[in-house]
Amino acid sequence: MALNIEQGLFKFDCTDHHAVLGVPLDATANEVRKRYLKISRRLHPDSCTADSEASKQQASQFFAKLVSPAYQQLFNDQSRAEHNVLLTRMGKRLVQEREKIDLQSELAKQLYKSTNLEHEYKSALNKLIEKQYESMDQILQNTAQISELNLVYLVRKSSQGQSASKPTEVTKVATPAVTTPAKTNPAAATAGKVPPVAEKKPAKVEPSPAETYCRRAQEYIEKNYPAKAILELRDALKMEPKSSRVHALIAMAYLNQEQLKMAKIHLESALQFNGQEPTALEVKKRIDLIEKRTTVRTAAASKKPETKASGGLFGLNLFGGNGKKK
Repeated sequence: MALNIEQGLFKFDCTDHHAVLGVPLDATANEVRKRYLKISRRLHPDSCTADSEASKQQASQFFAKLVSPAYQQLFNDQSRAEHNVLLTRMGKRLVQEREKIDLQSELAKQLYKSTNLEHEYKSALNKLIEKQYESMDQILQNTAQISELNLVYLVRKSSQGQSASKPTEVTKVATPAVTTPAKTNPAAATAGKVPPVAEKKPAKVEPSPAETYCRRAQEYIEKNYPAKAILELRDALKMEPKSSRVHALIAMAYLNQEQLKMAKIHLESALQFNGQEPTALEVKKRIDLIEKRTTVRTAAASKKPETKASGGLFGLNLFGGNGKKK
């Protein structure tokens, strides 16, 4: 049985592990594991309850060739981070090659025009996840539709609001919310013009591509796993080397590891790009306090009086002997 999928990210020579497991692109290791265990109960040979032997063989193939490799890739922090970097690069490339994107599912088309990307992405994803592995005959089709959602989400995120602004503008023109201003400005309504208030409404600004890494890194810092946070933030720096937020968080992580030198380097970069970055200012206060305490201890040690010793000048017997009278 062929396991080829020709929609979504799969179409661009990318194995969409997130689509296989039915988890969002920003899924954590815990989310990946929970989803994997749920699928395992459905597909694993030891627990599969399919009616026919043919269906059991299908389930076994899906599990061995798609689900297990996806879990191995996404559960491990390092391999998941590497895979996410590849996805980010692909998203940036696809932004420049939009003409090659051909969406087939209605959910993906609706998501492309959505004005609330985060909410509608998760909502559409949940609809497909519920039925993804219910029928062996529909697994590939459901996975392909999930991958289309991932493709749209990735491209809109990578475009940083460029492609997202187009459907937002269309929605404003199409909305019937013109009736209220028409009462105060009938001439504009008669001419069929969109009221100035609607035209000036700012488009929604999408989070930066590195925000997902920053969010995970912040969680690691709060749980006192600075090494894991640093791994996430190194990937974030590859995408946004001039981000004050990324530099500030990595400075915080190094400070928690007591690597003061590295913390200072990234703190300097963070303040250079944004002198008011909140995390950077917090790190600066901590470093200033550490250095102040170090200076006080050093000064106190230098003022410690010397212990007096018997015999000779300044307690030393310069002429030999032990200084005792005979």
